[in-house]
Amino acid sequence: MKTTRVPIFLQQRVMRTLREKLVLAEQKLEQTFPEPIINYKQRGTTAGSAYLKEWEIRINPTLLIENKEIFIDEVVPHELAHLLVFKVFGRQGIAPHGKEWKWMMQHVLEVTAKRTHNFAVATVKSKTFHYYCACEAPHELTIRRHNKVVRGETQYLCRRCKGILKLREETVVAAEN
Repeated sequence: MKTTRVPIFLQQRVMRTLREKLVLAEQKLEQTFPEPIINYKQRGTTAGSAYLKEWEIRINPTLLIENKEIFIDEVVPHELAHLLVFKVFGRQGIAPHGKEWKWMMQHVLEVTAKRTHNFAVATVKSKTFHYYCACEAPHELTIRRHNKVVRGETQYLCRRCKGILKLREETVVAAEN
């Protein structure tokens, strides 16, 4: 798997934003928090993830490089808010993007609460395979799910007609070329 190197100036900007938002949280919540670990190993179309117990934020290096400032201004606080909600409220009965997270984003970190990003994902989107079912609803399976079907490990069903998804023939030809 190819790793994308994040330029030092972007890593520094990520850390500066993280530390600024952490100080803001400590002032408003009147408590201290450890600095989260930041790594650049997030893959796929996900911009970032918060690992609560590890107190870690994973950032998608490609999306960071392609979107720089807006990524840092939105994704870093978004993931930090998840960690802070976990420390302040715990996990029991807390929705990932629920009222506690929205409150943390808007009133503590002073950032607009948005659940998802709007970044272009063409460069990080994985190859998909076209499958069909009895009702002819279009289905796209990721390479991981496709390979499970090919190995006979599983079958996937259409949510509408409950039919088994079958690989479209033109996909097989495209995959072999």
